Amino acid sequence: MSIDTSFPNDDLFAPRPPAAAGDDGGAPALADYAQRAYLEYALSVVKGRALPDVADGQKPVQRRILYAMGRMGLGFTGANASSGAKPVKSARVVGDVLGRFHPHGDQAAYDALVRMAQDFSQRYPLIDGQGNFGSRDGDGAAAMRYTEARLAKITQLLLSEIDEGTVDFVPNYDGSTEEPHQLPARLPFALLNGASGIAVGLACEIPSHNLREVADACVALIKNPQLADEELFTLLPGPDYPGGGQIISAASDIHDAYRSGRGSLKVRARWQIEDLARGQWQMVVTELPPGVSTQKVLEEIEELTNPKVKAGKKALTPEQNQLKASLLAVLDEVRDESSKDAPVRLVLSPKSRTVGQDELANTLLAHTSLETSAPINLTMVGIDGKPVQKSLRQMLGEWISFRQNTITRRSQHRLQKVLDRIHILEGRQLVLLNIDEVIAIIRESDEPKAALMARFALTERQAEDILDIRLRQLARLEAIKIEQELAELRTEQGRLEDILGSPASLRRLMVKEIEADAKQFADARRTLIQAEKKAVA
Repeated sequence: MSIDTSFPNDDLFAPRPPAAAGDDGGAPALADYAQRAYLEYALSVVKGRALPDVADGQKPVQRRILYAMGRMGLGFTGANASSGAKPVKSARVVGDVLGRFHPHGDQAAYDALVRMAQDFSQRYPLIDGQGNFGSRDGDGAAAMRYTEARLAKITQLLLSEIDEGTVDFVPNYDGSTEEPHQLPARLPFALLNGASGIAVGLACEIPSHNLREVADACVALIKNPQLADEELFTLLPGPDYPGGGQIISAASDIHDAYRSGRGSLKVRARWQIEDLARGQWQMVVTELPPGVSTQKVLEEIEELTNPKVKAGKKALTPEQNQLKASLLAVLDEVRDESSKDAPVRLVLSPKSRTVGQDELANTLLAHTSLETSAPINLTMVGIDGKPVQKSLRQMLGEWISFRQNTITRRSQHRLQKVLDRIHILEGRQLVLLNIDEVIAIIRESDEPKAALMARFALTERQAEDILDIRLRQLARLEAIKIEQELAELRTEQGRLEDILGSPASLRRLMVKEIEADAKQFADARRTLIQAEKKAVA
C-alpha cells in the first residue's frame, strides 16, 4: 500500500479569500474542517510516530532517544570507541527525552527504549540495558526507576558523524534547542533491525536482516546499480530473525515479496532430538519463529489437550475431540526449561518410544505456532518524505543515495576545517620568518592587529590568532611542527577534494567504509533458509 501526500483535497489547506460583507466571515463548513483536521492527524501519525525512515531506520521517538543519550555522554568514548560510558537510570534518559525532544507520555518513550534493548526484539540492539528489560514470553520490563541504560557499541554507526554537518537539524517542539531530522546512518538500519508499526491507513512490517548480507548487497549495488535481481537475492537471500528459526517458504516467494514490498513467509521453529536411556528420546525446541514465545506454545498445547466447551455449545465439538485425541496419542509431556543460559528450551516428550519423531514434530507444527506466517510490508518514509511501500531494491537504492549525500556533506565539512587550519598555520609561518619585527610591532603599536594586517598582508583571523598565541609557540621547534602539520593538511585537502570532485572516488570510499563496518559488527546468520512443505495434520 502506498500513500500520496499530495491529497486530492489539498485546496482545503489553502488560505481562504477574505469574506465578503454580510457573509458568515468565511467560517469553514464542519465537513471541510473535519476532513482537514483528520488529514493533518493522519499524516502526523504516519510520519511522526508509526513509520521508520529509510535513511536511518528509526521512528522519531527512537531517534530522539538515541540522540539524547549521545548528548548525555552515554556512548562509547576513546580513540577507538572501546570504552563504554557508565549506564544511568532509564528514568533519567526518559526525562531528558521528554523535556527536550518528545512531549508525549513517559511510558511510550520508555517502551521504545526497552524495545531497543531487547535482543529478542531487535537483531542488533541499540541500547545496552542493565536490569530487567522483559522476556520473550511477554514479561514486561521493570519500572524505569529500576533499570539502567547506555548506548550499545553499534550505535557508533548512527551517531559518530552527527556533528560533522552530515544531516539537517530542525527546532524541537518548543524551539529551545535543535534535533536531527535524521541520523547519519553508516548502514541501512531499516533492514538490519526492521520495524513494525500501525498508522492511520498504513502499516509496516519490516523483518530484520543479517548485517554481513546487507553490507554485501549495498556494496554490489554501489559497484553496479544495474545488478540483476537474481544476483541481489543471492547476496541477500532472506530475513534473519533475532530468535533464529527456519524460513520454509520457497525462494521464489521470498523474491516476490522483495520485488513488490509485500508478502508472507512461512516460518517454523528449530529443534533437536535428544536420546535418553533405554531407547527413549525427547524433542527439544531451541529456536522459535518471530513473535512466538514458549508461553504461547504451552498455552496452545494446553488448549488442545484440555479444550473448553465453546460458547453456545453443550459439549465439545467432534473437531475438538479429534484434535485432543491425535495430540495425546503422540505427546506425553511438555516442559519449559528455558533459562538464562538457554533462552529457549521447550522439551516435548513422546507418548512412547515407538512414536515416530517426524510424526510428533508434524503434529505439533500443524496445530501450534511452532509453524506460522511472518508478514513482510516494506512501507516506510522515503528520502522524499513520503510514506510509500518500497521494494528491496528501492530501499537499498534510497539508502545509498542518502549515504552518498552524507559523505559529501561530511567531506565538505572536513575540508572547510582543513582549509581554515591551513589558513591559520600559513599566518603563523609568515610571522616566524619575521619574529623580531612582529614583536616590535606588538610592543609599540596602539592597534597591533591592524598594524600586523597592514605590514604582512594578514587576514583578520590570522592576526587575531598571532596575538592570542603564547610566545613559546614562536620558537624554532614550533616552525618544524608547523611545516609537518601543513604537509599533512595539504595531503588531506587533496584527498577530500578528490572525493568531492570524483564520483568514482566517492563510491570507493563508500565501499571501503561499509566493508570496514561490516568487518567490525557482522555476525553469523541465525535463521536457516530451507524450503520445506507446510506441515499438515
